[in-house]
Amino acid sequence: LVVGGDLGLPAGAAGAAAGWVVVGRMEAPAVRRRREQIEAALPHAVDLLVACLAAGSAPGSAVAEVADALDGALREELAGIARRLRLGADPVAVWREVAAHPQLGRLGRCVARAVDSGSSVADAMTRLAEDLRRDARSRVEGRARAVGVKAALPLGLCLLPAFVLVGVV
Repeated sequence: LVVGGDLGLPAGAAGAAAGWVVVGRMEAPAVRRRREQIEAALPHAVDLLVACLAAGSAPGSAVAEVADALDGALREELAGIARRLRLGADPVAVWREVAAHPQLGRLGRCVARAVDSGSSVADAMTRLAEDLRRDARSRVEGRARAVGVKAALPLGLCLLPAFVLVGVV
């Protein structure tokens, strides 16, 4: 309708194909909310894990305790990890599987590396918690900076006609 003529049909087909691809790649709102919940709660959960490990708990029981203390999507994920560890799965294998998780990957890699090498899990997780908090802070600051950029166009479109009108009048 916009292009018309012989060019209209191919342009419409290309637009429909592009729309199909864009809509297909969009993240479902429920998936996005779950991801955001996990990312928001992860630094706090890692701090709780560090406290449990510093108190002398084993990593598997610490994960179970933290899962009981949390709620939401992260609770489900940590409860699944604790269940596998409680059933006797190899801890290194379980944590390597967690390393493939999109949001819990850093936690899985950190614990798998510490368990595999025999180093202190609590020390590694303390550094991880600091990194997660720093990343969350930078994401929030980036979104706050983007607000000013995104507000410039609508503000300009609203104020420019008024300036032109005042200048002409």
